[in-house]
Amino acid sequence: MSKQAVATKGAPEAIGPYSQAVRVGDFLYTSGQVALDPQTGAMSSGGIEEQTVRVCENLKAVLAAAGAGMQQVVKTTVFLKQMSDFAAMNAIYARYFAPEGEVAPARSTVAVAALPKDALVEIEVIAKL
Repeated sequence: MSKQAVATKGAPEAIGPYSQAVRVGDFLYTSGQVALDPQTGAMSSGGIEEQTVRVCENLKAVLAAAGAGMQQVVKTTVFLKQMSDFAAMNAIYARYFAPEGEVAPARSTVAVAALPKDALVEIEVIAKL
């Protein structure tokens, strides 16, 4: 098994001892992305909608660095600070991961006690390259 780190300036740098993503064969496994602005490192202002957009844009950049797109995502895991944000997050998520005519990835969504940088949402993905 050969694993290769994937990194891009289009997404926030890892804030710990991990890679933005790891490619193994034809699969890409991303680390969870929160709503950090890749240029400033600051948390996106606004609520769950704005943070979900930033998270999805960060994931899009990581996927692009591996030569992939959102349509190649086969599994996602969504972590929410508050399950009451589910509907608002889901509306934004659908635009990125389940546009009309596309097969939506499998997904798990869980509520957690806290997320890094006090984020409202974190999403990780697995993509078939």
